[in-house]
Amino acid sequence: MKRIALLGATGSIGRQALEIIAVHPDLELCAASSGSQPIDGLAPLTQVGGDLTDLLELAAPDLVLNAVVGFAGLPATLWALERGVDLALANKESLVAAGDLALEAQRRGGGRLLPVDSEHSGAFQCLEGRSVDQIHSLVLTASGGPFRGRTREELEAVAPSEALAHPTWNMGPKITVDSATLANKGLELIEAHFLFDLPYEEIDVVVHPTSIVHALVRFRDGATLAHLGYPDMRVPISYALTYPSRSATPVRPLDVTAGLTLEFEPLDLETFPLLAHARKAGEQGGTYPATFNAANEVAVAAFLDGGLPFLAIADVVAEALEAADGSPAHDLDELVAADAAARRYAEEALKVA
Repeated sequence: MKRIALLGATGSIGRQALEIIAVHPDLELCAASSGSQPIDGLAPLTQVGGDLTDLLELAAPDLVLNAVVGFAGLPATLWALERGVDLALANKESLVAAGDLALEAQRRGGGRLLPVDSEHSGAFQCLEGRSVDQIHSLVLTASGGPFRGRTREELEAVAPSEALAHPTWNMGPKITVDSATLANKGLELIEAHFLFDLPYEEIDVVVHPTSIVHALVRFRDGATLAHLGYPDMRVPISYALTYPSRSATPVRPLDVTAGLTLEFEPLDLETFPLLAHARKAGEQGGTYPATFNAANEVAVAAFLDGGLPFLAIADVVAEALEAADGSPAHDLDELVAADAAARRYAEEALKVA
């Protein structure tokens, strides 16, 4: 029996994880958390808000599924990695902000880090058992979001409701807006760098509107492996929860006789500059990725509240990156301080946006 602590139980990932745990005889929910919604009775141990590491200490799980949104998921990520507890990571922001610290914690703890994002799960499966020196490059796919093909002029007055109308995935509001701006691909680019130990110049992103191909890995011998499947998060969630087994899910296998068309397009970085900002932040290193993440969280919240135009999200992030010094964080306290500073820079940028 594998005892699961589910953090972020009321979000999209959390709800689908509960479906998988409920029907799997070898998975047991020992603890659950939510940000603000009541979850009494959902698990033997529950917590709403607060320090999630307190819940984890009490639960002593075999695996932590971290589906918390944003930087708030970082302490739980470090808790699991430091203690050698297997971590199923849907909270990409914590690895983006604290990549070096997280990997150091994993080396000390020795536990497994299992990606839950569909793209990283696909890449993980294509790469499993292969050394980095066999790889030519990794390709992450992006649906293009609801605004694929639009110009900057056409995006000047879009409303939050339009940004939340994702064409292929059903996700929470923050990640859905990130998909619309391509910030999500920026976060995934940085996460992939840390997960797979690949330099940024060996990680590409392409637009793939149907979200059937989740990742491709090019190898040095000219071969390319791809991970394909219908866009359903229950597949990567189940893979992470039941690893190294590959348990059955209700998701139907891919029907390759149904007129499947696999189209790929280059990115429009002029209209959607956040991916370029993320790549530069990752290449600069230090706390620049943490600054990118923090400023983006502030800007997206302002957009969803109606206080910031869609196109200005990228402007706020760019100004925060310009104001930051990017000095490396040597511990969690220094990283928290860098995150707080980035949020102040972003708040100042909002005043003039």
